[in-house]
Amino acid sequence: MFDGMQRRVVSLWFPRLASDRVLRRRLVNGPFVLTLKQQNANRIYCLNAQAAEQGLHQGMSYADARAFCPALQSCTADPQADMRFLHILRRWATRYCPWVGMEGEDGLVLDVTGSAHLFGGEEAMLADMRGRFARAGLWVQIGLGDTRGAAWALARYNEGVAASGNMLTALKSLPVAALRLDEKTSVALQRMGLRKIGTLAAAPRAPLTRRFGPGLLLRLDQALGAQPEAITPLSDPPHYAVRMTLPDSIGLLSDVMAGTERLLAQLCTKLKAQEMGARKLCMTLRRVDQDCQQVELRLARPLRDPQRILSLFERGLGEIDAGFGIDQMRLEATGVEALPVQQISHVSDHSKSRLDDLITRLGTRVGLENIQRFLPADSHIPEHSFIIAAAAYSNPSSGWSILNPRPLYLFPPEPIAATGPHPPARFRWRRMSLTTGHATGPERIAPEWWHQDESWRSGLRDYWRVETTQGRRLWLFYTPQNPGWFVQGEFA
Repeated sequence: MFDGMQRRVVSLWFPRLASDRVLRRRLVNGPFVLTLKQQNANRIYCLNAQAAEQGLHQGMSYADARAFCPALQSCTADPQADMRFLHILRRWATRYCPWVGMEGEDGLVLDVTGSAHLFGGEEAMLADMRGRFARAGLWVQIGLGDTRGAAWALARYNEGVAASGNMLTALKSLPVAALRLDEKTSVALQRMGLRKIGTLAAAPRAPLTRRFGPGLLLRLDQALGAQPEAITPLSDPPHYAVRMTLPDSIGLLSDVMAGTERLLAQLCTKLKAQEMGARKLCMTLRRVDQDCQQVELRLARPLRDPQRILSLFERGLGEIDAGFGIDQMRLEATGVEALPVQQISHVSDHSKSRLDDLITRLGTRVGLENIQRFLPADSHIPEHSFIIAAAAYSNPSSGWSILNPRPLYLFPPEPIAATGPHPPARFRWRRMSLTTGHATGPERIAPEWWHQDESWRSGLRDYWRVETTQGRRLWLFYTPQNPGWFVQGEFA
């Protein structure tokens, strides 16, 4: 805040932020709404101007909206994407002033004290804002006043600029809801005849405090400037990158590794301060001829241990063409994940760390996505009892929770010639004549009706573990509803 300078605050309200964000990429002519499931019904979350002209409003049932407007077009809302878009707008708004904060889920607040003259005055600055938002396809309402509360009220109830000085003159004709009151308090004040801010400001304060508490008069005083209200700007997310400019060019692998070690120590210090770990690292090496070489390292687990990461970098750095020498090194963690501090125990298990490092080394050659593991799935159907996931993006499971053993090798069912509900004494499988020595079962498995699996359309299956005299231990099943025998697996 500048000494002796009147504070000035701008409030930006985007009443159609969600629909404007979608319509920026999707051309729609006519009424358009975004829907979201609320209270067990699909309701309008946001709508464009054409939909509002048809009498539709936020919170309206989508079925009722289609009845009013048969030509209505819709799309599913994404509140998280809307919030990310608002954060982008917040960062863009720092071109007007450094102090930019969030105002709910659809607004921004800017402390433009001392910065309006850089754009030719307040009116010129607001005109520049409106022009840029209009070209971006965003509908915005702007309010400017001495306080955050006054700017908020003007943006939402009477778009305009309040002259510096007495805020009561600019706000007295606005409804009491413009003081950022909850609906219950606003309705109660209207029933008492206090519908305007000017009327509320002239009313005795003691009875209002006894009935509504101190919050009502605090909002009034904040809007009029009698009580201060801070604007807290959001800080930009941490940038995990370090750089080193060398006085003399280098080209030996040992020198590059030494520089990488120093950069990793600085980067891991930043990561540790934020309790984050790197999942993807990019080393950029600038040569003296201004050409750049890059080495990317993708880790199987988030790490911030400089020594472990350094050894994983060695293979990629060894393939760099240093040319006439390298004079600058830049290391950036382009992908990070949370890595909270953990309690250190006297019993340490290094096997998991060694496995993660092995996956990382193999991933640099074949790709992390191509190193996969089997994980148990919640299904008693043999074909559905496991899933295949990338080892770098999943954790190993303790094992399958099953009552009966399962074969080590599982393959599509192969029919054999046999009849009757009990395992055959002799049968041929894969051109081999086999004799049943011992059979255990049956284990009856019913199909899952919620899965449309063609291979299980035959109905129930009775599984048997059959040990043959030739040494084969097979998994056979019989289908009672469509009599037949099949081999589906083999035990080790």
